[in-house]
Amino acid sequence: MEVPGLAHNISSPLSPCEGMIKDLSLDAIQLCERDGSKSQDGSISEMEELPVPQNIKISNITCDSFKICWDMEARSKERITHYFIDLNKKENKNSNKFKHKDVPTKLVAKAVPLPMTVRGHWFLSPRTEYTVAVQTASKQADGDYSVSEWSEIIEFCTADYSTVHLNQLLEKAEVIAGRMLPFSVFYRNQNKEYFDHAREAQENRMLPSIKDNSGSHGSPISGKLEGIFFSCNTEFNTGKPPQDSPYGRHRFEVRADALFNPDTNLYFGDFYCMYTAYHYVILVLAPKGSRGDEFCKQRLPLLDITNNRFLTCKQVEEGDGGLVFHHAQDVILEVIYTEPVDLSLGTVAEISGHQLMSLSTVNAKKDPSCKTCNISVGR
Repeated sequence: MEVPGLAHNISSPLSPCEGMIKDLSLDAIQLCERDGSKSQDGSISEMEELPVPQNIKISNITCDSFKICWDMEARSKERITHYFIDLNKKENKNSNKFKHKDVPTKLVAKAVPLPMTVRGHWFLSPRTEYTVAVQTASKQADGDYSVSEWSEIIEFCTADYSTVHLNQLLEKAEVIAGRMLPFSVFYRNQNKEYFDHAREAQENRMLPSIKDNSGSHGSPISGKLEGIFFSCNTEFNTGKPPQDSPYGRHRFEVRADALFNPDTNLYFGDFYCMYTAYHYVILVLAPKGSRGDEFCKQRLPLLDITNNRFLTCKQVEEGDGGLVFHHAQDVILEVIYTEPVDLSLGTVAEISGHQLMSLSTVNAKKDPSCKTCNISVGR
């Protein structure tokens, strides 16, 4: 395999890229630090005869890869030995602040038939807007390059995690979930005004809202799935919900079987932490055939409600044949129910504990350095 030999500021050898790019259609690719169309020491020179890429097209976009192709004039086409790809994050107020900004994003690729696949989680993040431009280059006998002008700049946005990536997160979460503890109610804490509004303006119902951007940056449910957050974790010494909450001093409690039963599908949504020892697992409860269920079917791993490591619902074979429920002890479960919930199904009361605002996960960003809950794709 030929390694492009830029004499100016080569920042890394090819070998790290070879190990991280699987089945890449580029025969050779490496990162370099390079600004403009020529280097300061003259090792890259301009040559008008080389064709400038036109009509750049981006396709097959995933959370950490894309395909790129373009048109070129026939003149001097046979002289092209390499492509220079200038890939940059489009900075905006919502950009991923955890992306490593010191990673160079100028790629040098051996010329191959188009389209070519660019893949690499070390310079691509999910759900992130990028700009890309391309040069054609001809490697000279002395190792220097003649290059074309830069192409027009194209913008694109990378995709969410696929079910393949979510299954990798699921497997990591299963490792630390711990033993299962019994529980009997789901609960939701808010301030008094929230419940007053539900009674007076929403026909005594809590209504689904769009999930915030907490958790993994590539989560396919953030900013898209509508639902209502519930908790179910209990204190191991009492078997009851804790009396503290970061979300408000008023708590709605509802019997577990009102939301979770054999007519409900359970999906794995995310696994993350916030620079603490606590790890969170997001689960989605969706009544079968509901709009939320249809949304999740296309995007999230489906769990067996009777046999998984996080949240179970099982029929009791003896006695009255009722349902029993268990939750994982060693992770904090955030359960999203996708449909409206009538307050008449449960009770609202004030808790005796404190409102611990520091534990809130509203729009919480995932720790990208945690080895427990990260996978080898864009964070």
